Amino acid sequence: MPHSLLQWFRSFASPLAAVELFAWSNLAFLAVDVFIAHSMNAFADSAEWIPVGFSLIAPLALLVAMVLQRGVSPSTSATGRARVARWIGLATGGGAVLVGVAGLLWHLESRFFDEVTIESLVYTAPFIAPLSYTGVGLLLLLNRMLDARTQDWARWVLLLALGGFLGNFILSLADHAQNGFFEWREWIPVVAAAIAVANLATVIFVDQSRGWLRLSAEIMLAQIAVGVLGCWYHARALAASPMDALWEKLIYGAPLFAPLLFADLALLALVGLWSLRPQRQPMIAAGD
Repeated sequence: MPHSLLQWFRSFASPLAAVELFAWSNLAFLAVDVFIAHSMNAFADSAEWIPVGFSLIAPLALLVAMVLQRGVSPSTSATGRARVARWIGLATGGGAVLVGVAGLLWHLESRFFDEVTIESLVYTAPFIAPLSYTGVGLLLLLNRMLDARTQDWARWVLLLALGGFLGNFILSLADHAQNGFFEWREWIPVVAAAIAVANLATVIFVDQSRGWLRLSAEIMLAQIAVGVLGCWYHARALAASPMDALWEKLIYGAPLFAPLLFADLALLALVGLWSLRPQRQPMIAAGD
């Protein structure tokens, strides 16, 4: 294999590249997820197309940046091409943050601000969901503003994963409260998200020992299993739906892809744990 091609493949095997690909794939997938979610009211307001349009444009912008920087990982070079690529990434990240915050306020405006009650919070549009954009945007900014070889970078990645799991906890609680936790299994994601939050908070602020990092990695693998299991339960519920058309089942039934957010966030956390592992620290000190 040519040396340059080998180097190109190796460029993907780094925490920085993994997080960049994570951000790219999440932005692209959100176009599908938001399109299905907003189809419920047939895009009653034209503003509901904004996140869909952003999710179609942002991945293309990041691809342009990857071509300019000649790799997945954001370059630290000060050359013209790398500088343009960096600004494209920063603009995309900043745009994602704005889309997420605006979406949060928009969803709360749908009912919560009129009544300000727990009931209105449960039955309003999923107010936490738009913050997915904000989290991904912060990852893109992080990759371009902090050295990925530092522990601070790894802790920020874990902190953003923790924020995602906190959002999962609230969403699981609010969504399943709408049917009064009809089945006991609906408590599984609530408990799992709470465990993930507690575990990642401990890693970030208290304990980065080898044993605790190994336990944390095992907990994240369990979160992947929770996500896949939840997707299976939601798919089974959709299959049992009395609606005839598959599209109607997807729009009005249990959100098929929502449980996979557990697996998605667990993969991000595993990248952060990978960067924190003790055997990597001497390499970091040596300038890896």
